[in-house]
Amino acid sequence: MTARELTWFKSSYSGTQGDDCIEVAVTPATVHIRDSKDTTRPDLTVRRDGWTHFVRFATGR
Repeated sequence: MTARELTWFKSSYSGTQGDDCIEVAVTPATVHIRDSKDTTRPDLTVRRDGWTHFVRFATGR
């Protein structure tokens, strides 16, 4: 699946400017992360379990 085919979203906490955010797209097996300022650059792709561990660590859960 290409970046154009994915459904990208960003946090509702990112504000209206949207210039300091990441965007995330989720598939059944992976999570794609990209810079919202330059969506033409390659995205980072991780397995869903890796993303889950990262979010738990980042949120202290």
